[in-house]
Amino acid sequence: MARRIGSVLAMLLVLTAATAQRVELVQTPERPVSMARTEAGNAFFDFGLDAFGQVEVTLACQGDGDTVRLHLGECSRDGRVDRSPGGYRRYRCLTIVTRAGRHTYRPVLPTDGRHRNSEAIQMPAEVGEVTPFRYLEVEGYRGEIGPDDVWRIAVSVPFDDDAAFFRCDNDTLNRVWLLCKHSVRATSFTGYYVDGDRERIPYEADALIGQLCHYATDSRYDVARRTFEHLIQHPTWPTEWILQMVLVAWNDYLYTGSTDLVSRYADDLRAHTLVDLIDPGTGLVTTARGQTPEFLARIHRREAVRDIVDWPHSGMLGLAEGQGGEDDGYVYTDFNTVVNAFHYAAASRLALMLRAIGRKAEAKEMERHCREFRKTFNQAFFDPARGVYTDGVGTDHASLHANMFAVSLGLAEEKDLPRIARHILSRGMACSVYGAQFLLDALYDLHEPEAALRLMTSGSERSWVNMMREGSTITMEAWGNRFKPNQDWNHIWGAAPANIIPFRLMGIRPLSPGFDVVEVRPCPASLGNVECRVPTPKGPIQLSIKSTQPSSGGDGAEMSLTLPEGMKARVWLPVDGGKSHRRVKGFVTHGRTWKL
Repeated sequence: MARRIGSVLAMLLVLTAATAQRVELVQTPERPVSMARTEAGNAFFDFGLDAFGQVEVTLACQGDGDTVRLHLGECSRDGRVDRSPGGYRRYRCLTIVTRAGRHTYRPVLPTDGRHRNSEAIQMPAEVGEVTPFRYLEVEGYRGEIGPDDVWRIAVSVPFDDDAAFFRCDNDTLNRVWLLCKHSVRATSFTGYYVDGDRERIPYEADALIGQLCHYATDSRYDVARRTFEHLIQHPTWPTEWILQMVLVAWNDYLYTGSTDLVSRYADDLRAHTLVDLIDPGTGLVTTARGQTPEFLARIHRREAVRDIVDWPHSGMLGLAEGQGGEDDGYVYTDFNTVVNAFHYAAASRLALMLRAIGRKAEAKEMERHCREFRKTFNQAFFDPARGVYTDGVGTDHASLHANMFAVSLGLAEEKDLPRIARHILSRGMACSVYGAQFLLDALYDLHEPEAALRLMTSGSERSWVNMMREGSTITMEAWGNRFKPNQDWNHIWGAAPANIIPFRLMGIRPLSPGFDVVEVRPCPASLGNVECRVPTPKGPIQLSIKSTQPSSGGDGAEMSLTLPEGMKARVWLPVDGGKSHRRVKGFVTHGRTWKL
């Protein structure tokens, strides 16, 4: 017992074979939260939450040679571990041949064939193979067994569960927050942001969303940096995800204040803006031409990149015939609105980072490019008659994606926001769990906090509530099994509320690198009582809004803010739940309370 408790605190410095970078992982023994007996008399244990790990059982046998089977799974059915969960929901059966006497067994998990792929992140030998599971069923054991005889050894990076906190008077939103927060810890089992258990390969979109979610739930930045460095050398195929590497570097600089990544990878980051793919005739980025061997070498790829917008597309990965994908019917053209929106976001942020490292001439040139490009973008893609962005040059189709990416990535003009908002609101959650990050960001930029709150607490099929309803306790790769039949149940890119709640709903974001200056602009919508703790490199920020009258929506409410030493805040008080704000004069440097 003492040995296992001590191992909770013991951090393993391990080496991943894939990248030769040192990764800090912890192995945490966890007891099941409940036990039952199946109709066949097997012991059935529930650990409450899914996690990646190994299993230990203590068995007492009178003689040698008994065969005991351990069934591990993410899904249950009729009070048993589901042996055929479908897709890439995991089930493993391990066999133990017992010895006489009382012994503790930790059977070795075999490595899945796909995890031996050279692109996959390998589990270090010091830790061994892991599998995600919530349930354990013990079959063939003739002795007495209880919760004290069973451990799950969960593997993750070190995670301070007290670093971040959120609670409000909407129980559904509280449950969504806890689902997404747990997902950050549980999916960190390799020390990288990977695309779940099916492939265990880092992808840029998983890295970007995982990074923001990790920053919001624990002040730990090494996982994002390690993943960034891996992906710079091992990029994946989607066009927009190449561009997202600049955003990952920007987030590292903004949230930590460190210029290390941009100093070391400035030339790589310039190539990742895809400025080399700008068509001289239109001034727009296109992947239809220009992907020369020299260009591909600059982004460390051998094969051409392809536009993705969202995933999956129609007619693939087990989707039924006629069942649409997750891109809202997007019409792909040579000049793609979403690709060009990401180019602007990448180029404008790179300009700021170049200034920070003293490369001022390059920064000035990139700033000039961004000013001209923004005008070109809006002339090419915005339809002033309808007040919407179309999907690309040569099509009138105006998807949710063209509009939400244009808004969330900073291309839309303020005067056009009301009409764009009406169009986006009319589409609902017509995107994947990945796209939800940008849709929610766009809704806050459009001053529609109530719409964002409705989506995060929705009980529809396209919701985080549906993930929990289908049985998952880690965010899924898709909204549900119907939307991606081959999906897995452990995908960090589905955890957007983990960062949207503190950064957008509570409105706490850095205004200057390293949180020297922070913005506090809460958008509680119809929530009457909300409170949070947000980790930063300088210490936690605490914010609460509490009703002082029975009414909701802000009337008769009080807002309190506590800042760590050495930080100052520009504070905006919410009006009408955050549809507008009233700025507090000057900067706040200590704890303060305001009447709303």
